[in-house]
Amino acid sequence: MSPLLAFFLATFLLLLHSGSAGDPFAFYDWDVAYKTVSPLGVKQQVIAINGEFPAPIVNVSTNWNLVVNVLNDLDEPLLITWNGIQHRKNCWQDGVLGTTCPIPSGWNWTYQFQVKDQIGSFFYFPSTGFQRAAGGFGGIIVNNRDVIAVPFDRPDGDITLFIGDWYIKNHTDLRKTLDNGKDLGMPDGVLINGKGPYRYNNSLVPAGIEYETINVQPGKTYRFRIHNVGISTSLNFRIQNHNMKLVETEGSYTVQQNYTNLDIHVGQSYSFLVTMDQNASSDYYIVASARFVNETIWRRVTGVAILHYSNSKGKASGPLPDPPQDFYDKTFSMNQARSVRWNLSAGAARPNPQGSFRYASINVTQAFLLRNEPPVVINGKRRAALNGISYVPPETPLRLADQYNLKGVYTLDFPERPLKGAPKLGRSIINGTYRGFMELIFQNNDTKMQSYHMDGYAFFVVGMDYGEWTENSRGTYNKGDGVARSTVQVYPNAWSAVLVSLDNVGIWNVRAENLDAWYLGQEVYVRVVNPESTNKTELPIPDNALKCGQLEKFQNLQTPHHKTASSSITMQVCGPLVLLMLLLVYITNFS
Repeated sequence: MSPLLAFFLATFLLLLHSGSAGDPFAFYDWDVAYKTVSPLGVKQQVIAINGEFPAPIVNVSTNWNLVVNVLNDLDEPLLITWNGIQHRKNCWQDGVLGTTCPIPSGWNWTYQFQVKDQIGSFFYFPSTGFQRAAGGFGGIIVNNRDVIAVPFDRPDGDITLFIGDWYIKNHTDLRKTLDNGKDLGMPDGVLINGKGPYRYNNSLVPAGIEYETINVQPGKTYRFRIHNVGISTSLNFRIQNHNMKLVETEGSYTVQQNYTNLDIHVGQSYSFLVTMDQNASSDYYIVASARFVNETIWRRVTGVAILHYSNSKGKASGPLPDPPQDFYDKTFSMNQARSVRWNLSAGAARPNPQGSFRYASINVTQAFLLRNEPPVVINGKRRAALNGISYVPPETPLRLADQYNLKGVYTLDFPERPLKGAPKLGRSIINGTYRGFMELIFQNNDTKMQSYHMDGYAFFVVGMDYGEWTENSRGTYNKGDGVARSTVQVYPNAWSAVLVSLDNVGIWNVRAENLDAWYLGQEVYVRVVNPESTNKTELPIPDNALKCGQLEKFQNLQTPHHKTASSSITMQVCGPLVLLMLLLVYITNFS
């Protein structure tokens, strides 16, 4: 049987098992493999999907179902996680080690999930083994349904930019550096859409570097979706001589306001409207430069792309547009972050206004102060921790352990406040109350900027400030229009507070988005279980669920099948009957 026919058959069975067959389906067939490129002038191994680096963009609409068949053509296990996609009732598809066994090398596995009641700009990436440092990331666009009004005119084009710090070492070498107890050090540069910087400075940028060019038409307005997919560096994003009107972040429409630059932290996504209103005397710089570092030393850690008008009269030249001048005064950046607010009157995935959910009127039922400290040595190894616990993933995913009543895989005793004494290794997770309202305070006692993400939810960012959080800090919370998103920045020696409604059953990852901290153990899971016996609040375990750890003996083995001729298949169909018709046509014509 051909791999394509096997994909169709597996998908047909999945659709029969699904309860969402009335909404459209989009199908993708991905080969995840290494590719050799030279983004900074040195040949290195990156992770590509169907030969693309960055990976393909997934473009769907609210409530669509995605079926993604992934062939792992790497030489190590693989998982793909979907940053910001909530996987309602379906943590099985979340693509992290707490819910899913990794796809072995040479195997394929099919994700199936629905972008239920969501709109906005997101991205996906490989979640294990520090692989995001090698690429494998791609964009997710979830459009509004036609019946839902968008709070701005339809733009003339849609442009996705991936920005992120980059090392010329392979991800396996970076992993070894961390395993040996060392810091990664300063990145070698910043990539924009997988490409190095335009040669704006002959001493900083060598000749022959391929750079990204964005072609535009004068007078037109474009939607720019910006994702920081890097390892650990916050980046200031700006487009020379152009205002950027912020309209959305991670699935929430924002109060619309213009920025000349915006700090975008690791794991965060924003979208702007940018009007091509300049005279095009030359091309314009698009810049992503490192923040909160010594800019003299870090000058090379700057990504530069080109905005090219169709009537441009010449190449970009001269100095880059200045970044904010606040290296020793970070109040500018924090005030900028506080200015990102929820658009209360706009609808999003549903016709009712976003602001109809009045989070400030809900009583908090659980509160956790999650404190980060600089990395420490535990049992002879360099580790990172939250509340004094450095998480060690068990061989059996947490959700599988629950499904099969396996004991001793984890404990439900994660502390509400930081533990006293020396940090320790553990598998302690948070016991969340279903339909409760949780407060999470991220306290960053490190000297480095951090950002934190929660799978399965969008939380409300209600406060941030410098110093230690106290009970009195609640008096400063934004009780009206704190934006709902899934990734929040936490400044050095500062705190950020979020509120989240625990209405999505499953086991959900809370993690440092900074890859080094995450790799070293700075994560926890929140377990949300409906105490009532019902199949309406969580989908059943998928028929194709992989088994590993204590369940490995129940896994049917696949014959490794590397280097197949994968293609990207994108189709919209109405349900299993239409797919069955496609199967019959395929069998008739190609068998």
